[in-house]
Order: sequence, then C-alpha cells, then structure tokens
Amino acid sequence: MSTTPRVVVIGAGIVGANLADELTARGWTDVTVLDQGPLPLTGGSTSHAPGLVFQTNASKTMSEFASYTVEKFLALEVDGAWCFNQVGGLEVATTPERLADLHRKQGWAAARGIPAEVVDVDECARRHPLMDPSWILGGLHTPTDGLAKAARAVTALIRRAESRGAVFRGSTRVTGVAQQGGRVTGVETDHGLVPADIVVSCAGFWGRELGEMVGMRVPLLPLAHQYVVTGQVPDLVGRNDELVEARLPILRHQDQDLYYREHHDRIGIGSYAHRPMPVSLAELPEVSDVSESRQPSMLPFTEDDFAPQWEESRLLLPSLNDTKIDTGFNGIFSFTPDGGPLVGESADVAGFWIAEAVWVTHSAGVARSVAQLLVDGRSEIELHGCSVHRFEEFQLADDYVAETSQQNFVEIYDVVHPLQPKLSPRDVRTSPFHARQTELGAVFLEARGWERPQWYEANAPLVAELPPEWQPPARDAWSARFHSPIAAVEAWRTRTAVAMYDMTSLTRIEVAGPGACAMLDRLTTGKMDKSVGSVTYTLALDEAGGIRSDLTVARLGAELFQVGANGPLDLDLLRRAAARTGDVTVRDVSGGTCCIGVWGPLARDLVAPLTSADLSHEGLKFFRCVQTEIGGVPVTAMRLSYVGELGWEIYTTAGYGQRLWDVLWRAGQPLGVVAAGRAAFNSLRLEKGYRSWGADMTTEHSPYEAGLGFAVRPSTKGDFVGRDAVTAPGAQDVTRSLTCLTVDDGRSVVLGHEPVLVDGEPAGYVTSAAFGHTIGRPIAYAWLPAGLAPGTPVEIRWFGHPVRATVASEPLVDPEMARIRR
Repeated sequence: MSTTPRVVVIGAGIVGANLADELTARGWTDVTVLDQGPLPLTGGSTSHAPGLVFQTNASKTMSEFASYTVEKFLALEVDGAWCFNQVGGLEVATTPERLADLHRKQGWAAARGIPAEVVDVDECARRHPLMDPSWILGGLHTPTDGLAKAARAVTALIRRAESRGAVFRGSTRVTGVAQQGGRVTGVETDHGLVPADIVVSCAGFWGRELGEMVGMRVPLLPLAHQYVVTGQVPDLVGRNDELVEARLPILRHQDQDLYYREHHDRIGIGSYAHRPMPVSLAELPEVSDVSESRQPSMLPFTEDDFAPQWEESRLLLPSLNDTKIDTGFNGIFSFTPDGGPLVGESADVAGFWIAEAVWVTHSAGVARSVAQLLVDGRSEIELHGCSVHRFEEFQLADDYVAETSQQNFVEIYDVVHPLQPKLSPRDVRTSPFHARQTELGAVFLEARGWERPQWYEANAPLVAELPPEWQPPARDAWSARFHSPIAAVEAWRTRTAVAMYDMTSLTRIEVAGPGACAMLDRLTTGKMDKSVGSVTYTLALDEAGGIRSDLTVARLGAELFQVGANGPLDLDLLRRAAARTGDVTVRDVSGGTCCIGVWGPLARDLVAPLTSADLSHEGLKFFRCVQTEIGGVPVTAMRLSYVGELGWEIYTTAGYGQRLWDVLWRAGQPLGVVAAGRAAFNSLRLEKGYRSWGADMTTEHSPYEAGLGFAVRPSTKGDFVGRDAVTAPGAQDVTRSLTCLTVDDGRSVVLGHEPVLVDGEPAGYVTSAAFGHTIGRPIAYAWLPAGLAPGTPVEIRWFGHPVRATVASEPLVDPEMARIRR
C-alpha cells in the first residue's frame, strides 16, 4: 500500500498529464487525474493547441521551462509516432526595430545556452523557401525549437503515468473541493467523492472556477485566439506526409502578430492581430462528442477579424495565393495580468494548489517545478515570477484582470522596453507627495500600481551646472528610452548636497505579538532579539539555502516590528508563518504609510534642526531608528541608506505625508535640496553594490554566491530556515558569483539579461545595470564564474554588438563606508 500522499489532479490536459508523470516518476504513485472531458482528447486548450515551442524569452525561468519541454517531449512517442518534431524556429523581421530586437533575443538565448543565430535574408529564404524575401530584413533561427504534438504527448504521458500507478478518469465533472480544518480532504464529483491530501488544479481556462471553490482568486482571463488551416498549398505537395507533417521551421511574423506551421501539405496560421475576445465560460457550448474539430474550447471562426491577416500572410508567403482558408476557429487560451503562469498553494486552504495559465511551450517545465515543490519542498528553477501570490490585492480585481490580460494579448508580439510602463490603468496608487511631485514635473513610471518618479523636469536647468566630470555621455536610442540626463543632476546633488526620494512604494509589513520576535528569528538569517530601535538587514532563505528575499527589520517595540519587504510574496511568507505560530499578527501597512529618503552629505543639516531627537552619529548610529517628530509630524526615522550617503528613511502615516514633504522641502531650499527619482537611485545603489532581490539574486542563489554572506549570522542565534544548508561543509565554496563590471568605453549602457562572454565564450548574464554618474562610466552586475580577478576583461553582447567591460572590485564608491557613517 502506498505511503505517499493522495494527490488529485484536476485537468488531464498537457499540464495535468505532465504533472502526473513527474509525480509518479518521483515515487508518488497515489495520483488520480480527473477531467470533465473524455480521454485523451478532453476538449480544453491542449486539444487544439498549435504546438509551437519557442524557447527564447526575456524571462530566464520561462526559457528553462521551454527547454525542458523540448528535452522531455523529444523522448516521447506513441506507437512510433513523434511527440516533438524539432524543425527549428525562424522569427523574421520586416522593420529595423524588429531586426534589432532579434539580435537582443539572440543574446538572451546565448545567456541561457540555447543555440540561436541571427541570419540574413538569403539564409531565411533558404530555410523557408515559401517566403518572399523582398519583405524581410533578416531573421533569428533557433534550431532546437519545434512542434509539439500536444494531444499525442498527453497520450504518451498518460500511458507512462498509468504504468506507475496513476489513475485517469475522464467524463468526470468536479462539483466541489471537500475541506476540513482548513485543509483539503477530497474532490467532489458527479460520480462521488475522491479522497485527497493534495489537490492540484490544472484546469486551464476553467481554473478560475476551480479556485472559487476554495475561495481562491485566480487572476486569469479566457481569451479567444484565431487559428486557420489553409487548403492544399501546391508548393508543399510531396514535401511531407501524414507521419512527418512538417519539415520547414515554424515561422513567426511578429511585425504582423502572425505565426505559421505546416500541416502536411497545408499551412496553419495563428493570429494575435485581432481585437481581444474575452470568453464567458457560462456561454461555452456543451460538447459531449469531443473530436479534433468539435470541442468546447473551439468557438466559431469570425472571418472579418482575420481578413487583414490573410492578406498580410499572402504577401509574406505568396504560395498562399494559390489556395484559400479551409477551416478556422477561435480557440480559447488563458491570459494573466502580466503574461506569466499561476503556480502556488492557496493561502487559506492547505493542500489546494494551482498550475494554471500554462501553455504547451512551458508545460513540462512547470509540471516538473510543481512536482518538485510538492515532493521536495522547492523547485530547482526559481518561481517568483510565476507565483500566484505575486500580485497585489488590487491586481486580483476582475476589472484589472480583464483590462491587463487583454492588453497582454494585444502586446504579445510587441517589442517591449524593459522600463516601459503600462499605459492603463494608471494612478492606481499614489503617494501623499504626488501633487508636489507633479508640480515639480515628475516623469512617472509604474510599478505594482505605484506611480514612481523616474526624474523631475524641475531639475532640468541644473544640467548646465553639472561639473565636467558629471556630464553624462549621449546614449544609444534604446538605452535612452525612459531616461533623461536630468538623472545625472539628481545623482550629483545626492552625492554633494542633499536630495529627497519618495520611497513609499516599498512594501512595509507590520509584525506584532508575543511571538513576533521568535517567528522573525526563525525565518531570517539575522539576529532579531535586539534592543528596541535596532534595524537589521537580513535574508529569508529556503531550506536549501536559496535566497527567498532580503528584508530590513526594524524593532519598534518589544512585540512590534516593521519589515521592509520586496512585495506580496514576503507578505504571503509572513502570513503563513504567523498562522502556524498563533500569537502573531501580520499586516501590510504600505497603503496607510509613506516614506521619504533624505540622503546626502547635507542631510543632517536639513533634518536635525526640525526635530528634538539627537541625530548626531553618536546619538543615532547607522542601522538604528527613533520615533520622534519632524516639524510637528510624528515620524519613525531609520538611519539607512540604499544610495550610500548619510541620511534617513523617514516614515509617517499617509495623512501626514504631504505635510512632511513640505516641511522637509522648505527646510532644504537653502541647502540646494532636489527631489530625485528612481533613475538616479538605481545608479547610486549599483555604485554601492547593493543588491536587488528578484533581479540580482533569487532562490537559485546562495548568500555566499550573491556576496551577502555578511547577513548570515548562525553564531548569534539558534535555528533558522536554511541554517543546515548555509552552515554545511563547503557551503561557502562557490563556483559562480555576482560580479561587478565597468564598461570600458565609458558610454555603453546595457539594461539587463545580456550575455557576458569570458575568453570569447558565454559565461553568464547581466542582472542589473546603470550609468554610474559618480564614477563616470556604466556599471553592470552579472552572474559569472567565481574567482575572476579585478581587471579581468569580459565582453557583454548588446544587440549583437560587443561591449568590452572589466571586472571591478566592489563597491565602486566609498568602500570604507565613510560617507554613510559620518
């Protein structure tokens, strides 16, 4: 009799079948997979998916998911028939902007070990002779991409999982999720109860309804996507057969939101160029006799929506002039507010998990990670961009999900700049300083709904006053987007006078109660049982020693702490821990509070006259805080500095925010105070070598690899999550490290994800980058082999061009920390 948990997977599509396979491969054999449709063709998105697998993605995680899908599906077959046809992928450019972007994507591929090459027009035409080469400027060829036969792969996975003990039950409708004591106990169906210790919803666009059964909000939107198959194309006759089906590379014409694949002697065409078509599940037809052409997820074709794309397709592929559209449908897929999958366990009902909004491309990779989470407690691939808990509360609202998911559909093939903000919705969250910032000409970008000043136009006249050594060089067109030379002024004034930064968008979590200190001590690497007024920079690790987050914890009272966190994932971590503790409350106070960072050599001259608190170095040392008043406003002042200068993070409630800004602003006028934005902030923090979680380090990295070993204090405290991993013999011996680079030409600014070559070979990738205004040259941090000595030359690939850089000692500014401790 099996001793493993009883697992019920809801959904026998490509994700559910993969998950059953991954779980049974790890010895969890008590697995039951349910689906409302017949097996193996259930009628969900998998049943009609075109099966294109392109591995290159801006997200390292998504690329790794896709690469594992390729690897796994290549090894599958059904009665001798293939499940993955590795025909390769070809993305073509018809504009200079797209061609430049293909060079950028080739860099992503190189950084992740995916073979890819930007090829000229002649090579594109050789690889795909149906194209008219006069329309294109070049292309990106990725030989290991290809076509997944999704329905066939499901059959192979079902057979393999069943051979290990899994049970698949089709034509079984889920009607509820049984619970007791805050845990799942089974799945209710129209054929009775199926007992379960763990339930995983892999229901695709039906996942939202499954989540509602346990009170879990699943932020996805079903949208229809057009797909047609042409009649016989004369130029394809005799090239393929029913078994091989395709030999030409899958083709993406992203400038027109189109893709193409062969179906024997016909061409399949998918379009994202049409209007978004949200789908109401209540209006889906009941289909009892599911077939390849008749499924509940296949809606009637709307010919008018496709007409312009048919004309564009005939221009690129003139062979289509000799045929016509034979069949078409509007197929339903899942979209989310940020385009990522949704993975995670319910915050309220233990044992209920979801793996939704996952396409065939990433299906095997996501399923492996979910299996690892269930069996091992962690995924080898970091998942912060996939967690269902990554969203703020407002991002779960129906209106927000609908608008942003439709916008993601529209932009799915667009060339998107990494700093490009949403156009809508905007002004969702504004700090109390917003009116004053607007008066100063703030240029706002957006993050998690917050309007964040990137720079202030009011500082433009000061550009002419910049000393020669602070004058920034001209940038190329891409790195100049969403940037201004005004950032140099704001950095200059921060380093030489004083500046005010709006830090309100940082997540602040109140942790209180008799068990608060002990709970935080267990979750973090630093000692929490310090005197009231102490502030601790610390890490939250997973059991394997990977960095789940970095936190700043201030002890405001014997049983009261304020945690400076990275976002909703930290809130979820703390709430789950508090639920287990029973005597701790956790509250997100970000929206009811605000923060101004006052930093620079004249910061004490600005703030000290406004308060009765002793803000001298001796009176309030670095990493200490005090509750006081500034200009009559009750505040908590923490002596911290993410920019490496003297100063404080000054917190108050939102109601006092504008008053606090005005008091500090008036007092700073004789000192030359400026308001400064995120562009200057990012530059200054990189000059100091301060890490940004999610960009510079994740659960894939240990503290010692990330250069954060100083935050691990096992000798000063008892047990904590990850202790065994970080104190094990050899834990501090690393083979890779987060490495500081400076760009040799003094002007080429990269933006992140670019490959880094050592001795001419790809060796790592850039995490964060900015122009270092203090040092007068660009900075990049990158994951590279450990032990590269300062002075080692490397090369960053920027849109296909080499940018020479040099390994540098860090921090680049004030290594003695004299500025911050004056």
